[in-house]
Amino acid sequence: MERAGIRSHYIHQAIAERISTITRYYDELVQHSRLEHDRGKLLEMIVCAKKVGQETLETEPSPDKRRAVLINGTFNYSLDIQGMLEELRPKLGRNDRVVAVAYNPYLKVIYALGTSLGLRKGPMPKTFFRMVDAEGLARLSGYELLSCSPCGYAPIRFAGLGWVVNRVFPLLPGLRWLAFGCVLVMRPTVTSTGRPGLTVVVPARNEFGNIGAALQRMPDLDCPMEVIFIEGHSSDGTWEEIERVRQSYRGKMRILSAKQTGKGKADAVRLGFSMATMPLLTILDADLTMPPEMLRRFYDAYVGGHGDFINGSRLLYPMEGGAMRFLNHLGNVFFAASLSYVLSTRLGDSLCGTKLLARHDYERLRVWRRDFGDFDPFGDFELLFPASVLQLGVVNVPIRYAARTYGSTNISRFRHGFELLRMTIIGFFRIKCR
Repeated sequence: MERAGIRSHYIHQAIAERISTITRYYDELVQHSRLEHDRGKLLEMIVCAKKVGQETLETEPSPDKRRAVLINGTFNYSLDIQGMLEELRPKLGRNDRVVAVAYNPYLKVIYALGTSLGLRKGPMPKTFFRMVDAEGLARLSGYELLSCSPCGYAPIRFAGLGWVVNRVFPLLPGLRWLAFGCVLVMRPTVTSTGRPGLTVVVPARNEFGNIGAALQRMPDLDCPMEVIFIEGHSSDGTWEEIERVRQSYRGKMRILSAKQTGKGKADAVRLGFSMATMPLLTILDADLTMPPEMLRRFYDAYVGGHGDFINGSRLLYPMEGGAMRFLNHLGNVFFAASLSYVLSTRLGDSLCGTKLLARHDYERLRVWRRDFGDFDPFGDFELLFPASVLQLGVVNVPIRYAARTYGSTNISRFRHGFELLRMTIIGFFRIKCR
């Protein structure tokens, strides 16, 4: 989108800030199908490790790198958007994201007036499309529309008021659709090649009676696998049982183990992921309330290209008796709805312990956490927050939540509930209100 003078700069700045929340954690940004009157101001303002100006897409992108393909306003001058997307798709891998900047269809009259008065450069856009059109075009062309973010409401700073308007309007129903521009993010629906290896991290604290069953019930996924047990200051002989089981499975499966020096599940998962050697990572809670057999569903969802962040959801099917207390269930429903709003991502369950993602993406999430701050002792939000912000493509896999057969929960309903609420509020102000 190109406009003249300070208006152009300020609108570009708002749009660039929105795009930069994604691209600063990507490896490359490439502008594609650049318009003749686009002078490259927006590309200049976007933050990314490497930026390329025009038409340099490789047909075989690196499997462990993320690339954003910027299409700045070009859809609004096209009479065949579907054809453009279809032509681009063979050049994209599953780690690529199309980031398209589009004009607001509801402000067509304002654009026409600005063009006639000489307040904007370039010819008048020909094609204006709505959210429903974008969703349909993406699906027909072999993509999934991950997000549609209106941004850039105030064309001038006006003593700081413009900054306030640009932050507040996106939160207001109705008014949020009055932005000058909109950033759409699409991912190509690409399946994995082959059967990538999987690391299963099992955090275990006072889970003596579940260690053997965790391995006995581990599904054969027809791929290389390793299981990493992380023991967390148990008092019931869990560590000794891990070592016994590890020795008994020697030669059948690669099994590693380690003791936490820190505390909490988040710390245990970080330690386990740091020891992982496989391309894909997942978590299996040692209480086995998420049935190990269901790991196949998570793996198949990733390999089938349905998403790059596979999230478990316990709230669809009836739970086994005693699996989750009534207040806990209400809390889970509340946090799933709250985070769906905060992250603009549809989450079936925000607190299911099992999630699956690529190891190279986890490294990006670690960098994001370093920038955002270490705020999550449980580990669920610190994965969900950046996975949503970085547009990995979250897909929910329903599971039937099982009752414990050994031990008792380590969760404190009220103390941990207030901690989760605090993290949700942090996310609202630092992500939703960015």
